Amino acid sequence: MILRVRITPWKLPMMTVHLAFMKHLAAFSSGRVVVNEYAATDKLALRLPDSLTKSTESIAGYINANFKTENEKARAIFIWIASNIKYDVENMFALNFYEKKEEKIAKPLKTRKGICENYSALFTDICSKTGIKSFEIEGYTKQNGFADYIPHAWNAALIDSTWFAFDPTWGSGYVSGGKFFPKINNEYYKAAPSSLITSHMPFDYLWQFLYYPISNQEFYEGKTMQNRSKPFFNYIDSIGLYEKQSHTEQLRSSASRIERNGIKNSMIFDRLQHIKLEIEQDKQSKSVNLYNSAVTDFNGAINDYNTFIQYRNKQFIPKKPDPEIRKMIDSAEIKIKASKSKLGEIVNPDENAIAMIQQLNKSLDEAAVRVKELQDWLKKYFSKSTSDRKMMFYDKIETK
Repeated sequence: MILRVRITPWKLPMMTVHLAFMKHLAAFSSGRVVVNEYAATDKLALRLPDSLTKSTESIAGYINANFKTENEKARAIFIWIASNIKYDVENMFALNFYEKKEEKIAKPLKTRKGICENYSALFTDICSKTGIKSFEIEGYTKQNGFADYIPHAWNAALIDSTWFAFDPTWGSGYVSGGKFFPKINNEYYKAAPSSLITSHMPFDYLWQFLYYPISNQEFYEGKTMQNRSKPFFNYIDSIGLYEKQSHTEQLRSSASRIERNGIKNSMIFDRLQHIKLEIEQDKQSKSVNLYNSAVTDFNGAINDYNTFIQYRNKQFIPKKPDPEIRKMIDSAEIKIKASKSKLGEIVNPDENAIAMIQQLNKSLDEAAVRVKELQDWLKKYFSKSTSDRKMMFYDKIETK
């Protein structure tokens, strides 16, 4: 029997020849029987009714109801995605890391087709709904000794306190001659990070899950063995810190790691530039939100001031306890201080924003003077007897 294996002459973001296939071929030649250790789990996972595949919530519900351990759940998620989502060859170059998560997930569930970002988004979302911590990883890959020229996305998940790598895209089949051929490849299920690094390179070395991260230069040269002469990188603690950071802090730390690991190709450069742009957009968005919130506080302070004036003009009728009356005007002072504090948090505003901030600060200062006058008047009012208090209502206090 003649066996012909043809390798496509250009690289796609999937393996064209699988290690798993070669192992099966070797086993066939030697007479050994290859046993699928996941057969029972796979069988039950693939019984998932089509009516429950319209959302990740219902898929996760089935998995939670039928599987107990993290190992079983992770396998069920992987095998269902790899078996039911076909690689969308026609749109393989339409990778968009910045597409909304909901859209990345909805498309493959509806069409049963997708590219790497759809596979990885599905995997992480279902994992999160079954109690498994998982991350989507962005980077690039290497096949047959050559780095690909379009980015790739895959996953990592924490299974029984250990991080493993998952690539449901490469695990679902391969592309040859411009066509997708379904074939489950368990090389990309629960892979050791030290093994996957030979073919998958994250943009941010945090997601290598290695104590001695590989540089982009070393990845190109195929030097992916752990080099313990390098500085030790505690990725476990670093991931813990990452999870506690704000979105902007995560972006800043990621950009720093990407730069330190070397800008080896245009994919890394583009990703870094987008992160820097996102940092700037986050900063601007935060400034806008702070300003708008400061305006809301200012308007609230003016409303409280005018409410107090109206109540004072009615000679504090209906009657309220003194502390409650004092609270009415003190609330205006609190909101003025909150507004000024938020304006102070705005960092490096542009020229137009500076003018708006200055005008609002001026209005806040004027309001603070009016509020202080009322607080002083009220302090004097509380110090008097009931009969003397009535005389104070003839002091004019105008609303602003």
